[in-house]
Amino acid sequence: MWGRAMTDQSKTVTRVDLCEAVYQKVGLSRTESSAFVELVLKEITDCLEKGETVKLSSFGSFMVRKKGQRIGRNPKTGTEVPISPRRVMVFKPSAILKQRINGQHRANGDASKAPQEA
Repeated sequence: MWGRAMTDQSKTVTRVDLCEAVYQKVGLSRTESSAFVELVLKEITDCLEKGETVKLSSFGSFMVRKKGQRIGRNPKTGTEVPISPRRVMVFKPSAILKQRINGQHRANGDASKAPQEA
C-alpha cells in the first residue's frame, strides 16, 4: 500500500486501507487490525477533544487552536457577517516528514543533512 510508486493521480487513504496495511504488515487478523486502527484514531480524537497536543515523532503534531470572533464577508453580497469564536485542529508536519514528501529521505535514516551541491 505505502510502498507503491508515485503516480500523477493521488489516492485517498481510508480507514479500510489502514486496516489492510496493519493486517498485511503486522499479522493481526482483519478484525483485530480494524479494532487496532479504530483504537488509535479514538485515542488521538479524545486527546484533541480535551485540547491536548498529539505529537508523533518523525510524523508531526496535531494541535487544537482557539480562534477568536472576527468579521467575515459574504462573497456573494459583500455583507459583513460575524464569525463566532471556535476551536480548529491544526497539523504541523515534522521536518523528517517534509523531507520525505519532497524526496529528500536518505536510505541511512540521516535526513538532517541536506545533499551537497558542487
